[in-house]
Amino acid sequence: MNLRPLHDRVIIKRLDQESKTASGIIIPDAAAEKPDQGEVLAVGPGKRDDSGKLNAPDLKIGDRVLFGKYAGQTVKVDGDELLVMREEDIMAVVQK
Repeated sequence: MNLRPLHDRVIIKRLDQESKTASGIIIPDAAAEKPDQGEVLAVGPGKRDDSGKLNAPDLKIGDRVLFGKYAGQTVKVDGDELLVMREEDIMAVVQK
């Protein structure tokens, strides 16, 4: 991937949502909601505070994260649909 996020921005790839319910009903792609989980592909260097000090991000590449349904900006790179968002838009890191 040739994207390098700036400041406190993060590049995320949405994780595929389950297309079948627990009872066995198959959900068509058109009716499925976009998942609110993703994997961090790239992390910017961090945000500078008022004094100019760089605050490093808490995320790292490979983290699985939760974010809001409408968070971030969708971009297409090499046929993949990715999200670019600020670190503050991420709600949690999923621990394994």
